[in-house]
Amino acid sequence: MGKIFYVMGKSSSGKDTIFRELMKEEELDLHQIVLYTTRPIRAGERDGVDYHFVDDEVLYRFQKEEKVIELRCYNTVMGVWKYFTVDDAHMNLEHRDYLAIGTLVSYEKMKAYYGEERVLPIYVEVPDDVRLIRAIDREKQQEKPAYEEMCRRFLADSEDFSEENLKKAGICRRFSNAGSLEECLAEIRSFIKEKKGFMNFS
Repeated sequence: MGKIFYVMGKSSSGKDTIFRELMKEEELDLHQIVLYTTRPIRAGERDGVDYHFVDDEVLYRFQKEEKVIELRCYNTVMGVWKYFTVDDAHMNLEHRDYLAIGTLVSYEKMKAYYGEERVLPIYVEVPDDVRLIRAIDREKQQEKPAYEEMCRRFLADSEDFSEENLKKAGICRRFSNAGSLEECLAEIRSFIKEKKGFMNFS
């Protein structure tokens, strides 16, 4: 029986980098669940790799076919952005393990859809002051920096990932990415190997 390892964390926690690094690990043998979004593509992102960048028409088609597992809508200063997960033909959970990335709400919906024993959380945590500096540095690299949206997202995370919501979702273990990225990755690798049943996961 396959498992879905679900990476999540507040904005600028480094979860995207961690996700990409884990996908490179051949030993872990994880397959990617690529989410869909209607937001504009950012500098450095690749369609079909980071996200499937689509429009509302594609979303409505998936909804009509009852293939949308979870859907999130954000009223941003740039307009309404939608993120969603689709149960498409690429999923083979009987024989493969997957790596996905999303929010706490999307994790709970995935867990409800596939079952708690199949969807395992990887919550990445970073202090707010470190996240803010990282967020500003990342936004500077964009062709058209959207600092208002960055601030909205940063503040929204405090509510979305509140201690109450984390507890309600059953998130107990946290993986700190405040210092060494390699140390954080090493801890996550050990966790995945343990859950996949490796004989020696140290």
